[in-house]
Amino acid sequence: MANGSGTGPARRASDRGRYGRLNRERVLSAALALVDREGLSALSMRRLGAELNVEAMALYRYAASKDALLDGLVEALYLELEEQLAADAGEDAGWRAGLHLVARVTYDVCLAHPQAVPLLATRLLAVPLSRRPAAVLRDHERVLALLRQAGFDEATASAVFRAFTAWLLGYVSVELRPMVDNPDETDPAFRLGLHRLSAKELPTLRETAAALAEQGGPEGLASGLDALLDSFTSGSASAASG
Repeated sequence: MANGSGTGPARRASDRGRYGRLNRERVLSAALALVDREGLSALSMRRLGAELNVEAMALYRYAASKDALLDGLVEALYLELEEQLAADAGEDAGWRAGLHLVARVTYDVCLAHPQAVPLLATRLLAVPLSRRPAAVLRDHERVLALLRQAGFDEATASAVFRAFTAWLLGYVSVELRPMVDNPDETDPAFRLGLHRLSAKELPTLRETAAALAEQGGPEGLASGLDALLDSFTSGSASAASG
């Protein structure tokens, strides 16, 4: 097929880079590694092409736009979640233990890729349910199936699903908030930059800042999740046995 100038075949950007011919998994893995190192602002088709030693145009076969590439990063996170869940899966210990496992592994994946975590909110706010990556939809299905296994009806399962998702992503977001002002400081007050906070206008915040800087860890995640689930199961004989 001739190109627009009639001078010969249209040039096709090669997708053979330093690691051989590309595939979607390799492109997303490289994109995630780039974001892990340098943050979301560093990600572009041109920069990712340079990482893979291919022309940027070659990447459009695997992600049709920048938004599609960002959705691919969300997909990569959820695929990693699936791999870890499969590795950690043991005997069926009931629906509540299943939810705890999903929460803990999601927490681990997010803390391994903190620079990409904002996409779990921004992209899922922008993408309708049916157009989300398959790995995301499988996660939704996994959690809802556990809730139906618990005996919740459709309406209650939906309410618990929303509360579970809000707690999990909210908890991770709080864990990842930057708190340290100067990591080279050894004095806790200067390390947190408390001198920048008005003692007159923000006395409680200054007093509590050191405690706020400590992560709650998986233990805090688990205790909060139990409290949330208890609020739905108290007085419910059908779900209390989970």
